[in-house]
Amino acid sequence: MDTAIVQSTLLLTLLLSIGLFFFIRAATKDRIERAQLLSEQDETTLMNQLKEYFLSRSYQVIAVDREKNQVTFEGFVRPSWFLAVFLTLLAAVGLVCLSLVLSFLFSSQSKFLLLLVLLSPLSGLFYWQKAGRLEKVSLKMETIQGEQHSSSKITVVAHRDELAELQRALQLKTDD
Repeated sequence: MDTAIVQSTLLLTLLLSIGLFFFIRAATKDRIERAQLLSEQDETTLMNQLKEYFLSRSYQVIAVDREKNQVTFEGFVRPSWFLAVFLTLLAAVGLVCLSLVLSFLFSSQSKFLLLLVLLSPLSGLFYWQKAGRLEKVSLKMETIQGEQHSSSKITVVAHRDELAELQRALQLKTDD
């Protein structure tokens, strides 16, 4: 087989492996965002709904600042079994590809190179250890006085998945 083809295939496979490594690492990264959400409800009703929502998701109130009208919740975010298995499968496929390319270069060790696949559960373990963490959610309430009735504006600082779920559960609109 032409060595230039094997070498270029090895280079591309190594680049894909590096990309896979960073993809697995990024699965554990915090994605904290700030969003401003609007509700037609008054501040008291909305705050009670928010408190019930976060308590139902196993968050606890850790700080209340009445002057700034701000509440901070904290809760433990559990890692996803699905994502741990998915990342393990992706790592297994990537390591199989890498070991196949390496077996072309080092044909005498080709049987042992397939054992690289045994490293794939490490990606799921890495995700599982890093993804479970304490997460804080900060809410700041403001009342917007309208001509006929008042509405509420909430500034939320939280993980982007939590923001999306909050917006969906309480039917909040984004402030554009």
